[in-house]
Amino acid sequence: RHNSSMAVAMDDEFDLEPLDPSLKNILDQKSLKWIFVGGKGGVGKTTTSCSLAVALSKARTNVLLVSTDPAHNLSDAFKQKIQKTPTQITGISNLFAMEIDAKFELDISQMDLATPDDGKIPSDMLSSLPGIDEAMSFAELMKQVQEMNYEVIVFDTAPTGHTLRLLTFPKLLQSTFGKINSLKQRFSGIFTQLAGFLQQSGASPEQIFDKLEKAKKTIDIVSEQFKNPDATTFVCVAIPEFLSLFETERLVQALTKHEIDTHNIVVNQIHFLDEECKDCKKCQARWKMQKKYLDQIAELYDDFHVVHCPLLNQEVRGKDGLEMFSKILTKEGQLDNDDDDAKETTS
Repeated sequence: RHNSSMAVAMDDEFDLEPLDPSLKNILDQKSLKWIFVGGKGGVGKTTTSCSLAVALSKARTNVLLVSTDPAHNLSDAFKQKIQKTPTQITGISNLFAMEIDAKFELDISQMDLATPDDGKIPSDMLSSLPGIDEAMSFAELMKQVQEMNYEVIVFDTAPTGHTLRLLTFPKLLQSTFGKINSLKQRFSGIFTQLAGFLQQSGASPEQIFDKLEKAKKTIDIVSEQFKNPDATTFVCVAIPEFLSLFETERLVQALTKHEIDTHNIVVNQIHFLDEECKDCKKCQARWKMQKKYLDQIAELYDDFHVVHCPLLNQEVRGKDGLEMFSKILTKEGQLDNDDDDAKETTS
């Protein structure tokens, strides 16, 4: 279980009331700076992240939505072209979105690793360190986003595996820099001998370590913020099926391991039974299957805010559709059965 032993003990001692089944707690927590939204592919991450960003725009000065998913869908969700730089959402003056290269390809010449003499650190030297290129680009991305001065940043992340890798970059870089410093101390003579080779690129060993140290400081700040539940939280998105539940538990366990707060789960595409469904065997069979997994989610995550979102009759797109869905997430408005705008096609 992801619960702390103290929380379990409290559950045994007190009959705690269930938490509010909405994302309103995120709107109310004004200290949050980074909000990640993720889960298995096809469960509604983009619809959820876009709708949450729309809801946040009504409660914050300004909001930035960033897609790190290789299959960018923000443009489709908002029905407008989203650029690689912050793009204002039509009709919402304080909401901006951007789609970035999820591969975090490293362009040394565009980064702070360029030396004062406009020399460049050889890319093959950096790429020999496992994961360093992606991690350094991630550090640069976070630095740029921080400098944009948005009150809150929402990340529409890639499917689970890539997301976990992204969130562990700070720990990876810290480990890598530790190894570099150790090598520097043990083989300082060799590093000095490299000076001649490095002069061809305009960089000295001292300049390299100075630049890497500055990058490490950026990563340390980001890592500290990621581990601070007042600043960072992760919203897990799922559907009531076995594979999605399995992936959600894997994600929650990994986030807990890396000390990243998560206490909200959005369950999409729930086929609630209504008058039209009462005589439909397929509808009843699907609800029976979903109910089993909804019960498991309720048991597993009794210390989470679990939001139940209905299967809708049409896809959620555009400002109006996302505003409607944001009200479902925050429980500001409930859909009547007649208006159940269904089938939520998400990304």
